[in-house]
Amino acid sequence: MAVRRLAEPHLQPASFTFTDENLAWAKTQIAKYPEGRQASAVIPLLWRAQEQVGGWLPQKAIEHVAEVLGMPNIRVLEVATFYTMFNLAPVGKFHVQMCGTTPCMLRGAAALIDICNRRIGHQYEVMADGKFSWVEVECLGACVNAPMAQINYDYYEDLTPETFEKILDEMAAGRTPKPGPQVDRQLSAPIGGATTLKETT
Repeated sequence: MAVRRLAEPHLQPASFTFTDENLAWAKTQIAKYPEGRQASAVIPLLWRAQEQVGGWLPQKAIEHVAEVLGMPNIRVLEVATFYTMFNLAPVGKFHVQMCGTTPCMLRGAAALIDICNRRIGHQYEVMADGKFSWVEVECLGACVNAPMAQINYDYYEDLTPETFEKILDEMAAGRTPKPGPQVDRQLSAPIGGATTLKETT
């Protein structure tokens, strides 16, 4: 298990505040909770801060969320460092989260991790051109379509080394590959179509 730490000081911005639009959005999230329970909005506010920064959470963003919610900094830091959905250092334009849990490993994720190491580099590092970064994560909940990876907000499932390389090529060229299963199946339906309940009478 990796220890999750904040980015090095030289990468940290000097300040962070929500934009007016994001602060108004944050207030609508906070208003969903009863008085005294504003801390319950910590995850959506951290997520919005990460989006505003460009894909990662600097220390000043964590502290700003704590201030907005009236929470101690350490409590917000605990949330940010616990959930891997929060990136604690800069990421590439395309951030690949490669599932390394047992179902994906049994179906070939190790070969996909090798591709990440070869094409992108070490985990948590951003390529020199800023396009890609990657990290191995725990289960992303698409086990039936293993192996899979989440790239930014999209899932790419039923991957092979060939289809994964093609997805990376498409993104590097500025195109958007089709997310979801990369084989002939609808969502998580059986490959080859239905196998039960075929009779209509």
